[in-house]
Amino acid sequence: MPSAKPFTSAAGALRYRLSSSLRTRGGGESGPSRWTSPGHQERPNGYLFNRTPPPPGQSRKWEDWELPCYVTSFLTVVILGVGLSAKPDLTIETWAHQKALERLAAESSGSE
Repeated sequence: MPSAKPFTSAAGALRYRLSSSLRTRGGGESGPSRWTSPGHQERPNGYLFNRTPPPPGQSRKWEDWELPCYVTSFLTVVILGVGLSAKPDLTIETWAHQKALERLAAESSGSE
């Protein structure tokens, strides 16, 4: 049976190479990382979008893009809702049903 020593030494070398590459990519360094810019938080602080809530009694100030985005989204939903509900029924089944009713009416008027 072959010795397990080559496998353990290969596993140790692989582990060393992987752990050292993880450290250089910001995983274990202390200090600035090359993957983040200054002022960037490394870990989330537990708030939605990493924004701290305003003090009690104050409301959050809207950003410039929020009002046009909300108005446009609301109008899009309204226009699509009205437009799609008023869309004519152009399916082949509806057309065939109307033609069948016309033929039945023509047959019944012709046989009388």
